[in-house]
Amino acid sequence: MYSKLNISITLLMILASTFTVLGQEANNKTRFSIELDPLAYASGGYSGHLRIQPKNSKHLLLGIGVAAFNQPDFAVNLDPENNDEGWKVRVDNTVGIFGEYHFSEVNKKWFIGGQISFQQQKIENDNLTGSANFSNIMLMLQGGYTFRPFKFPLYIKPWMGIGYVSKVSGEHTLEGQDYNVSPVTFLMTFHVGYTF
Repeated sequence: MYSKLNISITLLMILASTFTVLGQEANNKTRFSIELDPLAYASGGYSGHLRIQPKNSKHLLLGIGVAAFNQPDFAVNLDPENNDEGWKVRVDNTVGIFGEYHFSEVNKKWFIGGQISFQQQKIENDNLTGSANFSNIMLMLQGGYTFRPFKFPLYIKPWMGIGYVSKVSGEHTLEGQDYNVSPVTFLMTFHVGYTF
């Protein structure tokens, strides 16, 4: 019987293989992009992503990224077990690897993709003292649209995703009260990027 980690690794390998096959089209040089998530900064965090469009690929974009942010209350309250319970959640650090397939060309118009991330989270509660920390692995499918509003290679990339989360270590309990770590998560944000 497969463990959650084995299933996650198998799905990631299938996803990476699919993107590799789909991305094999002409592109005469390797290109690099940097991306930031303004919403992470607005919520008291940070964000930084490096993306690579491999040589000989017109549609494939690969990358790695780091981020931290305070989850908005409405996102925490989407889980009925946490709704209006006073929970405050901060993603202290997340490191992820990404793959995207762009239907038109890289960083232009519609795309689909996936990521696998390792996240460290901190929880607090308005009604309780102290804090707790736990870590999880997230496997997410995502899609969005890339706008290039200028002649130079700046782009804006709104996207949304649905992910599977598995806790791997730590505690999510304060004074006997459990913060529910849902196995399903949603994310909606946008990146601003620049291609070199």
